[in-house]
Amino acid sequence: MTNQFSRTELLLGKEGVQKLASSRIIVFGIGGVGGYVVEALVRSGVKNIDIVDNDKVSLTNLNRQIIATQSTLGKYKVDVMEARIKDINPETNVIKHNLFYTPVVSSEIDFTQYDYVVDAIDTVSGKLSIIEQCKKNNVPVISSMGAGNKTHPEMFEIADISKTSVCPLAKVIRQELKKRKISKVKVVYSKEIPQKSNFISDEKLPSGKKQIPGSCAYVPSVVGFIIASVVIRDIIEK
Repeated sequence: MTNQFSRTELLLGKEGVQKLASSRIIVFGIGGVGGYVVEALVRSGVKNIDIVDNDKVSLTNLNRQIIATQSTLGKYKVDVMEARIKDINPETNVIKHNLFYTPVVSSEIDFTQYDYVVDAIDTVSGKLSIIEQCKKNNVPVISSMGAGNKTHPEMFEIADISKTSVCPLAKVIRQELKKRKISKVKVVYSKEIPQKSNFISDEKLPSGKKQIPGSCAYVPSVVGFIIASVVIRDIIEK
């Protein structure tokens, strides 16, 4: 019988689609990258998904975030994403975590409940905490490195963190993980040299800095879809 995942089943097989439907995935960060990760996972048949973000859709999100439209401005991203997920597949079980993830609140997330963890947040401390928790609980994780100030999405690639180069964020994460004696972490990164952004915002970032990276519509979406493809393949092949 034809259903909304019939085309997916032709490619991934019935067993693969069933594995996706029964898996539980958590995505940290529902922004330019994370929003597209969620989009691809749900459209591929993932029926149990947690989404983590405490931000609201803002005017500057309109240029690249899939959930950002004039009608969603000012709304919490997790609420908008949940509505979109349900509109794609009403049978999806969505659990929202309206919080800004930091090591301090790590105990609020039970990492043992997930088949895969996606890190699409911006802060170094948050990324390191997510990776540490995943390694501690033996849960697969994939982490997005820097997507800002990039204009060549074709240069992004999947690699172990130890094999990364050029990307400033990947360098910091690589060094910090080495200090913690953590290895074998899958990431998506680019060797493209980031362009300099001269725009200064009045709005402080979580890091306390006012420097805002430039962004465009076609880079975060590609990164998000690459991450989703890795998650999907890993789940159906295990």
